[in-house]
Amino acid sequence: MKNAYLQKVYDEVLKRDPDAPEFQQCIREFLESLEPIVDDHPEWEKNGILERFVEPDRTVTFRVAWVDDEGKVQVNRGYRVQYNSAIGPYKGGLRFHPSVNLSIIKFLGFEMNLKNGLTTLPMGGGKGGSDFDPHGKSDGEIMRFCQAFMTELTRHIGQFTDIPAGDIGVGAREIGYMFGQLKRIKNQFEGATLTGKGLTFGGSLARTEATGYGICYFTEEMLKTLCDTDFNGKTVIITGSGNVAIFCAEKVMQLGGKVVAMSDSNGYIHDPRGIDLDVVKDIKLNRRARIRVYADEVPGSVYTEGCRNIWDIPCQIALPCATQNEVDAEEAKKIIAGGAIALAEGANMPCTIEAVELLHAAGIPVGPAKAANAGGVSTSGLEMTQNSMRLSWSFEEVDERLHGIMRNIFKAAYDASVAVGKPGNLVVGANVASFLKISEAMLAQGVM
Repeated sequence: MKNAYLQKVYDEVLKRDPDAPEFQQCIREFLESLEPIVDDHPEWEKNGILERFVEPDRTVTFRVAWVDDEGKVQVNRGYRVQYNSAIGPYKGGLRFHPSVNLSIIKFLGFEMNLKNGLTTLPMGGGKGGSDFDPHGKSDGEIMRFCQAFMTELTRHIGQFTDIPAGDIGVGAREIGYMFGQLKRIKNQFEGATLTGKGLTFGGSLARTEATGYGICYFTEEMLKTLCDTDFNGKTVIITGSGNVAIFCAEKVMQLGGKVVAMSDSNGYIHDPRGIDLDVVKDIKLNRRARIRVYADEVPGSVYTEGCRNIWDIPCQIALPCATQNEVDAEEAKKIIAGGAIALAEGANMPCTIEAVELLHAAGIPVGPAKAANAGGVSTSGLEMTQNSMRLSWSFEEVDERLHGIMRNIFKAAYDASVAVGKPGNLVVGANVASFLKISEAMLAQGVM
């Protein structure tokens, strides 16, 4: 980095977190985005704003002991990182996956802080989870794990402190088990303390669809403003096949696009006529089976083991919705060669820094995750509002508010990119727009 202050902050992160590659990556991207404006803000260095911004307010690690169906005690590790509460209580999901470690949780928490700063809602950033793997576990085992996890987490959360939600491996079933345990421990119905709940006990309509729909609403604005086009008639590839990917595909199809490939952690399917989403929903949401079943049931489709070659398939719009760093430099080259005109990140940081640089160099706009996939947490914020008001909005009301929020997020990121002399660089724009808002609140509140 050219600026000495930015480099100093980054060097300190490398020193403090030497074994945290995901965390280092997101910090580097963020700091590099501030290069055009850092010299205009000497107050940042004077008040240690960046040093405070990259260091979480609090990091909690705890043991989760639970009993499996054989009566044997199992032990996992739980995390909650509360990053920044300058503009509101900590807000962010819980991830249950064997890959979870402190580096991943810190990077997710940092990105969530910036994401929430873009939503226009009063929410700070946080993230949590465990290295517990729900796959292959019975409902009873998942319930006992969730109850043990929430027993430890309860002391650190609350509707005015920290509001968890779901993420990878944490869906409606897991949220229900955790909310039940929270209620038993607190002896209170604190609906706004946990979001992603079932509709019968305080959940919001459109929450399941929100992240996927939000990606499309953001991409729609990006296509219109930067490419002078829309989804209609475009070939689209979406990686992943969980809730985010499925409802992203649903909205793409509603907007006239054709999804030709989807994936899970084992491999991907290619259906050149267009994915039959009803079949995917049945396989993934009802049967909880692997995506390869699609090729057995839909003539003309092909299943390929492994996920690395999905971008060999040409597409005009790329929507990676699976996991972090799934698109590296080599994958980016394939996306470029396949004729893509735009990419929006549906997962959290699915593109490496090198991949984003290649895409930008090729003239392909990139919608960063902190902006493009903010629909989920935005609707969680709307769920909190409904819980606090003791009412429930219709699907159409929530969807309309979500659509407006995503339009505003794009506008904030785009306007900031223009203001700093990098028009259309939405990665820079999103980082700058959110940070300026949060840093102003930090300065106003003094050292904390």
